[in-house]
Amino acid sequence: MTDRSEDAATDTFVAHRNLLFTVAYELLGSAADAEDVLQETWLRWVDVDLTTVLDQRAYLVRITTRQALNRLRTMQRRREAYLGPWLPEPMLTSPDVADDVELAESVSMALMLVLETLTPTERAVFVLREVFDVSYDEIAEALDKTPATVRQIAHRARRHVEARRPRATATPHQAREALASFQRALATGDPTRLLDVLAPDVVLLADGGGVKLASRVPIVGAEKVSTLLVRGIAKAGVQLVGEPTAVNGNPALLMRIDGEVDGVLAVKMEGDRITGLYYVRNPHKLTRIDAENPLALR
Repeated sequence: MTDRSEDAATDTFVAHRNLLFTVAYELLGSAADAEDVLQETWLRWVDVDLTTVLDQRAYLVRITTRQALNRLRTMQRRREAYLGPWLPEPMLTSPDVADDVELAESVSMALMLVLETLTPTERAVFVLREVFDVSYDEIAEALDKTPATVRQIAHRARRHVEARRPRATATPHQAREALASFQRALATGDPTRLLDVLAPDVVLLADGGGVKLASRVPIVGAEKVSTLLVRGIAKAGVQLVGEPTAVNGNPALLMRIDGEVDGVLAVKMEGDRITGLYYVRNPHKLTRIDAENPLALR
């Protein structure tokens, strides 16, 4: 490759980098693995004869998808041996991500967990079609399948996801208000206040990854969750403080114990009640909370 063509390849890759990272992250749920996929994509991209490429964005998305799928299949085998619930790696995001409703929902912890229940191929088809509006023909080429097969997979994946999405989505204002109430209840150790903001069937998932102490099974029900939180904090004799932040395009709390970062708490909302609490304590997943991560759908 000549210097001029390499410069052109670099310019194109940089122009689409945020999009490619978002595609890889939504397929993998891991920012670290998404970065690795981007590196692999770049190594393949610089070997491409750009004069033969009609749509460079589509070509880059295709390379990224294939590399992410290969990695996803390997990661799923590792996750089967994961200690306790596995949660996506949280990322600190900029206000513009939160302002983009479609993007914020697509990278929300709640939807990312729903995507975990799909097969790798279903996940790729759903993400490319429903989130990034990639045509069926382009997806078929990326996955080495026929457009008709891709349409069938898309229909199946869409039906699966819709059945598991929140029934009544909350506005960003409702989410912030609910988190503020939750934060105050934790600070005062008042279980009644917690019960006021938690849905009766709320589910708490905690990801310690075998490194930090965390329940290895989901905690279900407002009474159990509030009791666990209040008694657990009192028994530990620590000061747990939630600092409002934006993670994965949605309101969340950066949790600190005696001033030190302990984890990230994201929520799933339905109306004005919290139906899901996702507490990431695994330190290996907390490397993306110090700087904002740029994401893009286009």
